[in-house]
Amino acid sequence: MPPDPPGRPSVRLRRGTVRGVRAERPGFAELEVDVDGAPALAVAYTDLVGPVAPGDEVVLNTTAVALGLGTGGFHLVVAVRDGAPTDLGHDGRVVKARYTPLQAAVRSVEETDRDALEGSGGLGGTPVVCAPLHSMIGPIAAGARAAGARAIAYVMSDGAALPGALSNLVPELRGAGLLDAFVTCGQAFGGDLEAVTIWTGLLAAVRLADADVVVVADGPGNLGTETTWGVSALSSGHALNAADTLGGRPVAALRVSFADARERHRGVSHHSLTILRDVCRAEADVAVPALDDAERDAVWDSLRAERLEERHRLVEVDGAPALVELERAGVAVESMGRTAADDPAFFLAAGAAGVLAARMASRGRRWREEAAGARLPDGRIDERGE
Repeated sequence: MPPDPPGRPSVRLRRGTVRGVRAERPGFAELEVDVDGAPALAVAYTDLVGPVAPGDEVVLNTTAVALGLGTGGFHLVVAVRDGAPTDLGHDGRVVKARYTPLQAAVRSVEETDRDALEGSGGLGGTPVVCAPLHSMIGPIAAGARAAGARAIAYVMSDGAALPGALSNLVPELRGAGLLDAFVTCGQAFGGDLEAVTIWTGLLAAVRLADADVVVVADGPGNLGTETTWGVSALSSGHALNAADTLGGRPVAALRVSFADARERHRGVSHHSLTILRDVCRAEADVAVPALDDAERDAVWDSLRAERLEERHRLVEVDGAPALVELERAGVAVESMGRTAADDPAFFLAAGAAGVLAARMASRGRRWREEAAGARLPDGRIDERGE
């Protein structure tokens, strides 16, 4: 079937009125609006459209709500009528969301820290956990912290939401002390550090934010199409490759569920199998969650059926410390509307990846400390410690 011919609108725009502000944080406002004669929710990225207040008339993108999409429960403010002029607050010249009406200029690490990145020598063996869903960063970060990670950075890729401000999870994790730095890369924007690519995003996380564990995932709202290749989650396979290219240690977080009604996502999701079988070309450490008998067998049978033990290192890890840490920190994480009580395997799998990464980071630190004390007069390292 040919695509629609040019000239057919691909966006649904409406005018509305702001009735109230439900929540605010830097760069983000959740609004109550009247549109088409009915109340609705809307989101304004205030760094893009300026401040918004009750009584303002706004132009709204209502496309996702009209389509009934899973991530389309709110409208998006395109412009504020009679809004105050805004101007750039920095000297950055890298543009993200390029050539869209709301393209945004940022100060990128390539501009501000070029020499540090170019002279870094790579990731130095830092473990990089790559996850197919945004919701997984919570248990991954908690697992890493519980297992002793000193500094955890989240690198948000651009396969889903582009504005970092949309994530409710990131500020919650940071407020709870489970996440130390936030990097947005590619077309994604709004992090503490802005990077042009996944490669400089990883370098920034390690060399500028000093992370000993890095977590990579898209922002909220992954796109899936019920096809093998038409899903944004596959980008985590590219992140695994990038981590390996830069001298990091790629760690794959499995998407596992025994509560999802969709057969393709029961046990190990077909997305995780595709990523590890076909997309990731590097050898990765795969965190396999320790589960009870029948679920454990189902997970291992899926991995072995794809002969993944011949391609990657499959490591069984208990992810329970992540759930304990989330509860201690008072962070309630959901995925697809399900909590850890509803779908424990999902959260244990993500937590296992964080635990594994922190253990790898700890071993790396010990080796470097021991090696530093075993240097020969000419600066070489005597790996025997003699």
